[in-house]
Amino acid sequence: MRIDGTGALVVGGASGLGAATARALHARGAHVVVADVDADRGAALAAALGERARFIAADVTRADDVDAAVAAAAAAPGGLRISMQCAGIAHGERVARARGPHGLEAFEQVVAVNLVGTFNALRLASAAMLANEPDDAGERGVCVNTASIAAYEGQIGQIAYAASKGGVAAMTLPAARDLAGSGIRVCAIAPGLFDTPLLAGLPADARARLGESVPFPARLGRPEEFAGLACHIVENEMLNGEVIRLDGALRMAPR
Repeated sequence: MRIDGTGALVVGGASGLGAATARALHARGAHVVVADVDADRGAALAAALGERARFIAADVTRADDVDAAVAAAAAAPGGLRISMQCAGIAHGERVARARGPHGLEAFEQVVAVNLVGTFNALRLASAAMLANEPDDAGERGVCVNTASIAAYEGQIGQIAYAASKGGVAAMTLPAARDLAGSGIRVCAIAPGLFDTPLLAGLPADARARLGESVPFPARLGRPEEFAGLACHIVENEMLNGEVIRLDGALRMAPR
């Protein structure tokens, strides 16, 4: 799938992995719609990108919000052909402790944003892509979701996050199979430890220790590296139905 001159939607695009992906797609010539609940950051990013970029305030769990963002991207020259689902939240809590069980509302919120929200964006974006004329390779669009290595090696206190990202990983292949006949590809990236706002609250020495736990390179991943892989998935026709780990050979320990 050619990036230059096509419409791209980045849900959760105001910061972190999503912002880096929006920048990378824009630099390659895409017309980018950044959708996020963070209006200040999202609008600032779109303004910084300038021409071929706009911001749409959207809560990924709300169908009407995402539908509006999809419609804005579909109105771009070439139609909506690239959809990146990067919205996500985290919550740390064990299943049960002496003070009581894991909060149900907290678990539901993480699953609602990370899993249901990803599916919401995927279903609406892919439905819009059905209206596209196929390109020379027969493609109508590419959807890239964001999983996590926590889907495979969730740590202590990560049960909600791991469950949500496990769902994203698990739905990748059936989604790709559902849409294959229409020329729409679906993949997911499972990042390891990345230097994003989710880790920004940690002290610098703690972040450095996390980076040193990565076999090679012994550092936190850079959002630009995630964005580079996302763009490669778009451009590589044979990548479909895959969940690709981007983790420097890291396998997470229990804690």
